[in-house]
This record gives sequence, structure tokens and C-alpha cells, in this order.
Amino acid sequence: MPLVCVCSPKGGVGKTTISANLAYALARSGSKVLVIDFDVQNALRLHFGVPISDTRGFVAQATESLDWSQFILKADANLFVLPYGDVDERQRLDFENALLTDPHLIMRGLSSVLNYPGLVVIADFPPGPVPALKAVQAMADMHIIVMLADTASLSLLPQMESHKFLGAPLNDKLGEYYIVNQSDMRRNLSRDVSQFFEQRLGDRLLGTIHRDECVPEANASQRSIMEFSPVSAAAFDIELISKKVAAIVGVRVGDGEFYTPPDQGIK
Repeated sequence: MPLVCVCSPKGGVGKTTISANLAYALARSGSKVLVIDFDVQNALRLHFGVPISDTRGFVAQATESLDWSQFILKADANLFVLPYGDVDERQRLDFENALLTDPHLIMRGLSSVLNYPGLVVIADFPPGPVPALKAVQAMADMHIIVMLADTASLSLLPQMESHKFLGAPLNDKLGEYYIVNQSDMRRNLSRDVSQFFEQRLGDRLLGTIHRDECVPEANASQRSIMEFSPVSAAAFDIELISKKVAAIVGVRVGDGEFYTPPDQGIK
């Protein structure tokens, strides 16, 4: 069961969109994929057709429930999402405090799915060194750091490479990798930054996703970019990245079947 964490020191870089589309791409290739939202914005679910009025999620009862699989929603035959849920400030703080004081909270909550054969778990995190990212650090098989093709992201690269982000290497299993998002080759600065990332990161760069107006349109329609515009530049980029991720984590296409909790699923 590979666990892939998508994170960034910077907000607004497209982590959630990339997490969702990466999940779609892996699921389309035959893998069983579970996507988990650790961001209080609770936006990941919207990429999977969950109505905005559906406020279900795991965080409100995370410290009380021993099995978080009951909050999983089915998005497609191979695709499942575990939403953060709609919570108040007290519930959010209780969850974050529990993550800091109980190192086994996430392992217990996900115990019924973490060992499922062939399941790929993608976890989406808010920006910065948040408690959830620290709590998952030892469990994660791979970290994907999302940056933009701009000078703000470029300025943060030394912080990531020197491991000042969490005070230690993000990943000691399969490693830390990068994605450069919204690269616009028509603009000199964006092109120069993208090229610098390519030269500096080498094999640690999973790929560059080109700026594509189809992406926000796909998001607005609650569809993946592969469904909305399969011949778009962004769809092609995501597809290539998904194949690299599958190769790194050793995913075998079509492995196993996933248990769907009773009475769950997106209506």
C-alpha cells in the first residue's frame, strides 16, 4: 500500500488539483486509489463530484472513531475519497492537537485500508509544516512537493533542499520529488524558472505541468482534466507524471479490489 503525500511550503500552487488529477490518472490505468484530504478548506471532494452541500468527513469524529473507512465516499469504480469534512474551530484544533500528541492516530484510523493489496493512497495537505504532514511523515512512501514556475517558489527551493521545511528529510523511503505547476513558456520569467528547476532537480523532477485554461474549467465542472479535455497539454503532463509515480511506488495495474463501506458513495 504506497502512501504518496502531496505538499508544499507555499499556498496556491495547485496541490489539491494535482492530487485529484493524479488520482484520476492512476485509477484510469487500473489502480485502486484512495485520496485523503487533510486540508481544512475541504475542497478536494469537489473534484470528485461531491455536492458542495455534502459536509461529511472524518475529522469531526477522528479522535472518537477507530475506523475512518466509514467516511470514505466512492467517486468511481477504482476511485475513492476521504473528505476532511465541515468542522468548526474547536474540532479543527482538537484534531491537530491529537495529531501532535498521538503518533498512532492516523495509523489507527486508516488501519482497515492501509494494508489493502494494490491500493494507492494519495494524501493532500495544506501549505507549510502542518501537524498532519508531520504525523504522516514516518508512514509515507513518497513525498511530492508542488511548486509554481515563479520566483516565490524558486526562493523556497533552498529551504526544501536543506530540509528546513520540517527540520528533517521529508521522506526516507522512496524519496522526495517535485512537480512544477502552471509553467507558461510564452513568458520569459516562467520559462527561465522552469528550466532552472529542470537543471537543478534532475531526476527528482517528476514533470512540469503547463499553464492550461482547461484546468480551471475542468475544476468548475467537477471533472478531471483527462475527462474534460483529454488532448489538452495539462492532461498529457499529468498522464506522464502518473506513470512516473506508478513506477516509483511499484504499483501494478489492476491489483486487487477495494472494499466499499456499506451505504457510502456519492449519490
